[in-house]
Amino acid sequence: MSLKGILSIGGKPGLYKHVAQSKNAIIVEDIVSGKRIPAYATAKISTLEDIQVFTEEDEVPLIDVLKKLKEKENGGKTLDPKNASSDDIKLKLEEVLPNYDKDRVYVSDMKKIFSWYNFLQNHNMLDFEEEENIEKPEKTKKVEGKEITK
Repeated sequence: MSLKGILSIGGKPGLYKHVAQSKNAIIVEDIVSGKRIPAYATAKISTLEDIQVFTEEDEVPLIDVLKKLKEKENGGKTLDPKNASSDDIKLKLEEVLPNYDKDRVYVSDMKKIFSWYNFLQNHNMLDFEEEENIEKPEKTKKVEGKEITK
């Protein structure tokens, strides 16, 4: 499973899949209901694949944080960010990503990470290993009768 094509839309709950492009919007599908709606350029749309979490040294892709969280939780659910205190949420992220930047990663960001993880876990979309095991075919090109692999 890849995070490519999975979107978060500001002001709308849940996660969406990118389905198609229209003239002035993209068509997205709610992962839960399957209902398709247009998402216009005025909406704040983020692909989960492009989200990074600030650390003291660098930035870590969201997929790596989700993998660590899955490993920590043995594939099960993590804490519910709606019912957890801010301190519990901070401690949980620190268990998974000890060097996260405490000045630039807000509790609201942490809540999104945990709610996205639980959402993906509920819908069996956390199988990141499948994506890693698929090797990309090598491109070959014939030059003067010889095959060259890129």
